Amino acid sequence: MTTTQPDIDLLSVASPRDSHLLGRLKEFLEAHRDKASLTAPDGTTAELPDEVFQVIARTVDAMSQGSAVAISAVGTRLTTSQAAEVLGVSRPTLIKMLDEGKIPYEQLNVHRSVNLVDVLAFQDRRRAETRRILDGMTRQSEADGLYSDGFSHDDIAAALDQVRHHGQ
Repeated sequence: MTTTQPDIDLLSVASPRDSHLLGRLKEFLEAHRDKASLTAPDGTTAELPDEVFQVIARTVDAMSQGSAVAISAVGTRLTTSQAAEVLGVSRPTLIKMLDEGKIPYEQLNVHRSVNLVDVLAFQDRRRAETRRILDGMTRQSEADGLYSDGFSHDDIAAALDQVRHHGQ
């Protein structure tokens, strides 16, 4: 994927003096995932869509770890290289997925493009399938007596869910 230099006003780095505030904010966001909202100085509030909340939570997490954060808008049409990067696969692997009909695409001359929404829908389907398979493996391992630590499938599923939410 071609990288472009972000606008400097979109690049943020937390100062060391703010690291304790970011740590507290990170803990707050982790504890309050449901129905977040913004409150203006005059007291009016606006509910945040989950996607906006996730951007804020990921930004705070990265900044609390000392990383610089750049936010940029992405078009809804992606090149195959951009789509491959979103999915974390090589471009040839993405092309194979397109050829197999796993993700819809348009072809203009020799170049293919995909809708971001289609890439994200595929990603969601792939994650759901992976979770389904792992849950089945966990259930089978539990039924076979391979878990000797006393944790039930529900305990393990809850722990995995917590890791998934904190890892995003």
